[in-house]
Amino acid sequence: MLDINPQLERQKVFDYVRAMLGDGMIDVELDPIHYETGLQRSLNKFRQRSSHAVEESYMFLELKKDTNDYKLPDEIIDVRSVFRRTLGSRSGGGTGTQFEPFNLAYTNTYLLNSTMLGGLATYELFAGYQEMVGRMFGSYIEFQWIQHSHILRILQRPFTEGESIMLRCYNYKPDYILINDLYAGQWIKDYTLASCKIMLAQAREKFAQIAGPQGGSSLNGSALKTEATAEIERLEKEIENLVPGGSPMTFIIG
Repeated sequence: MLDINPQLERQKVFDYVRAMLGDGMIDVELDPIHYETGLQRSLNKFRQRSSHAVEESYMFLELKKDTNDYKLPDEIIDVRSVFRRTLGSRSGGGTGTQFEPFNLAYTNTYLLNSTMLGGLATYELFAGYQEMVGRMFGSYIEFQWIQHSHILRILQRPFTEGESIMLRCYNYKPDYILINDLYAGQWIKDYTLASCKIMLAQAREKFAQIAGPQGGSSLNGSALKTEATAEIERLEKEIENLVPGGSPMTFIIG
């Protein structure tokens, strides 16, 4: 596993923004909270609009007797499928629910002696048999995913303690993964820069003129806001064109 410091990766984005704003040559009036806000706005926008912000994953969940609701980590945004290890009823108990006689007969007859008997047609019939029995006797678990509370609700009452099921999920990629991504990383830096420009422009517009001994000086608040707005429009267009990665979306977003 890569040894990555998430805070250090965020600091690299802040250093990029400071350099692009000319910090060091001129005085940039942004505080640390403004850089943090700009980065968070960038990440939120990317997760909202790009499929590249999520990844498919699998996790195991241990069921508890007579418990239907399970709180999943906040990183998980969707549960697509639930898989069981066993074929049979949910009554639990000994080896009876783990034993499927047709499965054993198929293994002995068609797999161990595959050169003499069986074939693709037999395998197709067996796979269809397993699917039908699963629907009839509890291989498939009906569930409801409540997104706002990250609750997975099992609609069939678990009668046993400790059964392990596998979940096929979609979860957010961590912030540091997106920042280091070949395609998304530069987009996030540029969007953070544009967001910081808007905050800087808001402050400079409030004090357009600064008094001085030689008549004072004017600040570039309006020009900076116009430039930042154009950059944000360009970056959001890049998401539609899949520049920062991802898969094409449907014509409906939201």
